[in-house]
Amino acid sequence: MGLEGKETSSFMRDFLDRYGGYAVIDGGFATELERHGADLNDPLWSAKCLISSPHLVRRVHLDYLDAGANIILTASYQATLQGFEAKGFSREEGENLLRRSVEIAREAREIYYDRCTKDSSDFMRDERHRRRPILIAASVGSYGAYLADGSEYVGDYGDAVTVKTLKDFHRERVKILVDAGADLIAFETIPNKLETKAYAELLEEGIETPAWFSFSCKDESNVVSGDSIFECATVADSCRQVAAVGVNCTAPRFIHGLISSITKATSKPVLVYPNSGETYIAESNQWVKSSGKAEDDFVPYISKWRDAGASLFGGCCRTTPNTIKGVAGELLGTLPHK
Repeated sequence: MGLEGKETSSFMRDFLDRYGGYAVIDGGFATELERHGADLNDPLWSAKCLISSPHLVRRVHLDYLDAGANIILTASYQATLQGFEAKGFSREEGENLLRRSVEIAREAREIYYDRCTKDSSDFMRDERHRRRPILIAASVGSYGAYLADGSEYVGDYGDAVTVKTLKDFHRERVKILVDAGADLIAFETIPNKLETKAYAELLEEGIETPAWFSFSCKDESNVVSGDSIFECATVADSCRQVAAVGVNCTAPRFIHGLISSITKATSKPVLVYPNSGETYIAESNQWVKSSGKAEDDFVPYISKWRDAGASLFGGCCRTTPNTIKGVAGELLGTLPHK
């Protein structure tokens, strides 16, 4: 990608400099797989498709690349060695599935590049679609995501779970994703300060691949557990390997305030990829409209979030390639043509 050998502290800034200071993350993954017909009613959730329908995983990656994404996340959010073993897979099979999540994303990137080389249409001459640096971010969901009991939405793991518990849970999984060739590690939907500390300590054990920390928040000041976003971002800021800090799986109406809180804690690039504005009800496994102002289309807010200090923009649950196309369009209007 031309960023090899860069210190992790400058990795993301160097990448962003190629786009005038801003970049586009992909959108909702599991909900997009479902839209293509995948049945994800399973503890493995989106990781189930690594087994049953890898072609759909590749297709969703390509849809987001076509929409203008500069960063695509792997289908490993809920892919854990422990989760695969609980479904009857051997340790070796679980390791191979984790590697496969990165391989499929890399394959999609190469297919996209091949298309750009062969297609001379106006579509491919568009700045969003010409051959450009694209990062593969290995998605790492929280411990609560593995539990599949809704705890990822509240951040309450109980008193028995410690920083050591979480480091031991994530360690081998992260190592496999790094060795598989991911450009960076995306620690997503972090629900509490405890897991933030665990990730930071894990990275400091010798992992040199850059990472980002992205928190799930319940309002403009706190992650879903009630811990302060400022305190969580401060932990992230202290870790050399963390190249960007931000929020995902969060209602759009909270994003502006969260950016303000995060920029008080760190000078690292800030990323935001909120939900569509709907709320997930874990008990009924349904998405419902949030009360108050409709937020199904947050694209018009991108310029305000950019002005507030964010540099990377995408979407989380229930957002689509059309959302990301809109995000890319908003950013392109601010970037110099090269």
